[in-house]
Amino acid sequence: MDDLYVHDVAAWAERQAELLRRLARGEQINDQPDWPNIAEEIEDVAASQRREIRNRLAVLCEHLLKWAYQSDRRSGSWRGSIVEARERIADVIEESPSLGTYPGDRLARSYAAGLAKAAAETGLADLPVTCPWTAEQVLDPQFWPDRR
Repeated sequence: MDDLYVHDVAAWAERQAELLRRLARGEQINDQPDWPNIAEEIEDVAASQRREIRNRLAVLCEHLLKWAYQSDRRSGSWRGSIVEARERIADVIEESPSLGTYPGDRLARSYAAGLAKAAAETGLADLPVTCPWTAEQVLDPQFWPDRR
């Protein structure tokens, strides 16, 4: 079973789901589920959701910085990116409410990533080194920052 996990994770996952359903129905099965890899995959689900929040938060910070510090260059693309990032973060939290505080916990690190990209793309040297906004502001659909 490990060989299938290494070479075709989709086929492995379908096989594991079938085995687990059969076990849940009380059927006798010849093969045992691949418990160690099942546990790893379940852990990866949570890690994937946290990664999604971190990545979206970095993009959100990047575009909020551009929005605030390049007001003369504001575009529908930046606005769309900000709206989409906020919506995707909200979607993840809606699906997994236990991650509700995660954006606040990760804001400083995600901001640093967004700052690096914003600075590289804009050439601006006067961007704040630490996040000038709270997590609540960053995630608030009504919040559109101006340069401070």
